[in-house]
Amino acid sequence: MKDFILTLKKNILNGKQISFDEAKRLLDLDVTTQLDDILFLSNCANEIRKFFCGDNFNLCTIMNAKSGKCPEDCKYCAQSAHFKTSSPVYPLTNKDEALKLALDVEREGANRFALVTSGRGLFSSKETLEISNIYKFINKNSNIHLCASHGLLTKESAKALKEAGVKTYHHNLETSREFYDKICTTHTFQDRVDTVLIAQQAGLEVCSGGIFGLGETSIDRLNMAFELRELNIKSIPLNFLTPIPGTPMENYQPLEPMEIIKTIAIYRFILPDSSLRYAGGRLQLGNLEVQGIKGGINSALTGNFLTTTGSTISSDKEMIIKEGFILDK
Repeated sequence: MKDFILTLKKNILNGKQISFDEAKRLLDLDVTTQLDDILFLSNCANEIRKFFCGDNFNLCTIMNAKSGKCPEDCKYCAQSAHFKTSSPVYPLTNKDEALKLALDVEREGANRFALVTSGRGLFSSKETLEISNIYKFINKNSNIHLCASHGLLTKESAKALKEAGVKTYHHNLETSREFYDKICTTHTFQDRVDTVLIAQQAGLEVCSGGIFGLGETSIDRLNMAFELRELNIKSIPLNFLTPIPGTPMENYQPLEPMEIIKTIAIYRFILPDSSLRYAGGRLQLGNLEVQGIKGGINSALTGNFLTTTGSTISSDKEMIIKEGFILDK
């Protein structure tokens, strides 16, 4: 198996793309009987990362800028109005609160900052204007790279965000096209793809990934990776389900940590020049969190997330620098 992995690595370093069937052979590695091969795969993924992306590492932070009462029924989400959870409910934040947090995380060493709002998407011109004005205020008074995450987009709302100073739009595919209707019925997978395309057409960079552990198969994870490659996504957050009480997935079991390490490595083989970003749920890896950074990860969402707790910026910086990365300025 190691010879096969080495051949794939050499082909990728020479500019060849891995095929679906080749990636599936990697997927078939067993986490209990082929641990040595998986660690070898992970180390090769790190070499691919270093070759295509160098040693730069960026840290992204988010602000839960509008919380709860979301009309969508995404089964993993604490903010859906369809489920009874302890998630807070409050309206859109104001520009002063948003700027304060942006400046705080910038001082701590984060490179990117995003407002995240609950809801189906940015369809209202009034809400688009309110959110755009917050971004304009932050952009005028800070130097941080502005990202945005507001659900589905129209061409008009995407253009408004771009003009307000937003550089990157975040909108996950979440899972494969084939599995999507098992986790959400109020909008489609194609709706998500269309928003990615609208953002790209508006001149925004796109950050898009998904959540592992939703009940999907390993083939679903592979299908999502190839869909992301087809969409030419260069920033890919990898989330690992944190089951939240009150949601339909509250009793789901977290993925086996070595399965996560294997998946990260395979994503690096499929997406060699993209930023693979640690996101929600990575603390489930425990001591193996560092192995992910040694095996393909080169960016991270840091600080507290929407409804779950993450790492601190300072602890992430320490871990990243210790592993030889250079933090983006």
